Amino acid sequence: MSHTEVREEGMRIGGKVVFAKDKVPVHYPYTNEVIGYVPAGSVEHVRAAFEVAARYKPTLTRYERSQILQRAGELIGERYVYLAKWLTLELGICHQHAICETKRAQDVFQFAAAEALKDDGEVFSCDLTRNGQTRKIYTQREPVRAISAITPFNHPLNMVSHKVAPSIATNNCMVCKPTELTPLTCLSLADILYEAGLPPEMFQVVTGWPQDIGDEMVTNSNVDIVTFTGGVTVGKQIAAKGVYKRLALELGGNDPLIVLNDLGETDLDRAATIAVAGAIGNSGQRCTAVKRILVQQSVADRFVPLVLKKAKAIRFGDPQDPETQLGCVIHDKAAELFENRVFQAEKEGAEILYHPGRQGALLPPIVVDNVPLNCELIVEETFGPIVPILRVSDDDDEVMRISNATAYGLSSGVCTNDLNRAIAFINGLNVGSCNIWEQPGYRIEISPFGGIKNSGNGVKEGVIEAMKFFTNLKTYSLPWVT
Repeated sequence: MSHTEVREEGMRIGGKVVFAKDKVPVHYPYTNEVIGYVPAGSVEHVRAAFEVAARYKPTLTRYERSQILQRAGELIGERYVYLAKWLTLELGICHQHAICETKRAQDVFQFAAAEALKDDGEVFSCDLTRNGQTRKIYTQREPVRAISAITPFNHPLNMVSHKVAPSIATNNCMVCKPTELTPLTCLSLADILYEAGLPPEMFQVVTGWPQDIGDEMVTNSNVDIVTFTGGVTVGKQIAAKGVYKRLALELGGNDPLIVLNDLGETDLDRAATIAVAGAIGNSGQRCTAVKRILVQQSVADRFVPLVLKKAKAIRFGDPQDPETQLGCVIHDKAAELFENRVFQAEKEGAEILYHPGRQGALLPPIVVDNVPLNCELIVEETFGPIVPILRVSDDDDEVMRISNATAYGLSSGVCTNDLNRAIAFINGLNVGSCNIWEQPGYRIEISPFGGIKNSGNGVKEGVIEAMKFFTNLKTYSLPWVT
């Protein structure tokens, strides 16, 4: 291993580094070595953090907020090597994907810095009808008491950034609980924010086991908003426990890439590139990863060899090697689960075209053809670099029916050169977003993002939407003589 230290980190509560009696170890998935420890925090730690958040009343001007956010993005850029190193160590993704994550986080802060400068108020004249008065109604957005942010393992930097940057832009106070699997990068980000000038009361970090502090993150009386990204089961538990709190639930996905039969050889090659990149990006550990490739039957025999060739060209191995294109999944148990789903799909009629072998948490890009519609590999969210190909009808309506026949509704991608067909799929797919000639997960950090069905409760993320969600809208009126 190329790292030289085992990090011993504390929580960040009220401007202090706080430790606890017990510790949570953080492992490097590639070797399973311990690379750091964070405190196993208690309910009392969480309560203390939310008490600090609720008591503190931020007074930062729009300019000051924008400057802090801008500086935070600059510091991420200056320290991208360090951040990428620890992203790779705690998550196991390859160095190349870790670098990409630092760049995305920079974008989040850049967009939030710009949005913080905008006046978000509106004006409504009241003399619009014969019954109107000579008044004007104004709106203004105000922060809430405290926001609880619960973040997942798969994007330890960017997912936290997507929650804290809009919180800062709206003068809110947030307490974040990163997953116990990848908490180190979140703590590094907290320190960057403090260095950028953020009052520490506005962003605090608590760590620990979910069974110890998870409920308090949702039920604490000072919490007005809970923003959660993670699995469906936990998301629904939060929905049940967070009674009369504002909830943003960004959950799982089962995203298709749909390849239609109007494509020639060059376009099929382009679609194959999108398919493989979308399946293995971040080791397949994205809610928007390509998890089903639906290719129409009449072009499948030409498309599948292209996918196979590109998958075989992927260099997988040591995540810290700059040449590696695919690192690990989060741990060996996850890798074993996903591999077993592939083997079960084979028993049910699928054909494994490429599987050079699993090594602990290192899972290669496994290409599986003729995947049955009802096998666990594609019914459940398989959070790894599997490339499952489903040969489907040349009837577009049937393809849409198959695509929609899932409990999830997050994102989708469609490869077609026919504008009418593209529009039909945009209108016909039951998802939160549809990208033509791009991976299902394509977005920029400011655009609205979120899903329906088991993928979320319809609340959109992205900097602008999050800023709206994190604020209360107040209206007031004044006499007005025209």
